[in-house]
Amino acid sequence: MAIYRLEIKPVTRSSGRSATSAAAYRAGERIRDERTGALYNHSQRRDVLHKEILLPSSVEQVSSRMDWARDRATLWNAAEKAERRSDSRVAREYLVSLPPELSPEERVTLARTFSREIADRYSVAVDLAVHAPRPEGDPRNFHAHLLATTREVTPDGLGPKTGIDRDREALSELGLPTGREEFANLRARWAELTNGALREANVEARVDHRSLEAQGIDREPQARLPWGAYKAERRGERSELAERIREHHHERWAARRRERQNAPAQSAERSAGVQRERPESRPEPPLAQDMDARRQQAVRDWLKHRQDQVRDGQGHERSPPLSMDEIRERAVAAWRALQARGAESPPSAESRHGRDAERDRGDTEQARDTPSLGDEFSR
Repeated sequence: MAIYRLEIKPVTRSSGRSATSAAAYRAGERIRDERTGALYNHSQRRDVLHKEILLPSSVEQVSSRMDWARDRATLWNAAEKAERRSDSRVAREYLVSLPPELSPEERVTLARTFSREIADRYSVAVDLAVHAPRPEGDPRNFHAHLLATTREVTPDGLGPKTGIDRDREALSELGLPTGREEFANLRARWAELTNGALREANVEARVDHRSLEAQGIDREPQARLPWGAYKAERRGERSELAERIREHHHERWAARRRERQNAPAQSAERSAGVQRERPESRPEPPLAQDMDARRQQAVRDWLKHRQDQVRDGQGHERSPPLSMDEIRERAVAAWRALQARGAESPPSAESRHGRDAERDRGDTEQARDTPSLGDEFSR
């Protein structure tokens, strides 16, 4: 049966990844990163069934000026050079499963259709790579990697951030949907395209992007296992990691089900508790004479505290605390004394040099980026 899968995730420097490495691995090519000098060579791969770079339809009219974007190494080196932060998103990946019920040509057509829509929707370049199942893996695991730029593609190079990689403020100003809403739209669109391809191929299987709960299916979802644990179990071996993951997943699912089942009863109890509450159970405000007594006691406590400040721990007299006027007068006198001693004279060359060096170091530290957590729907 056809399986729905669409994963949308960023390629970020904070996670140690690069656009050049991701492109070389997915396309099975050899690419050198001009920014770091690192060489990524995956030309030995034999499972890449199809690869191409799709550009927005708006820039295909100037085909001669877009040759730089059709070259894989040039495109992704440009994406790396366009970002200056150490935690920048240099690319965005869309990982989709292709129905095994389709023919090889139909799977490529489906992946190209989705890639074309993403390129036109966000005005980005999409590097498409269709992969065959691994020999030791599930033979139905046909899938495609869509590696897209996070910036607009123009004849003059990469432009500003676009699509779901814009800041939240920019999306709000332009009246565009938020990242979460856009993810939901993309998931629904991929399901629509997949079902359309299955229908044209006269295949009865269909996919659904909604959760089991939204579909009305009362079934526990399957736990997601790491690739190593999955392979071990396929070989007939026992995986303690897979067992722990399944046990923890089952406990969390059972807890969520109990919460959903108890939610109506808890809501009814809260509503009944509000109705049972009587006005006489609330504490009455203090009487006026009680408030006057409290104010007088507060004044006596404050006077005693001031008297204790005048005496030290051994009972000896000491200077009372200064008032705000006395503190202000002493500060003005100290400032005038500094002016009289020439404290406002110009600094020496050595002090100026040290001050400028310290300021430059501060600017450098401020400009240096630090890694930050991303989102599910990060920027």
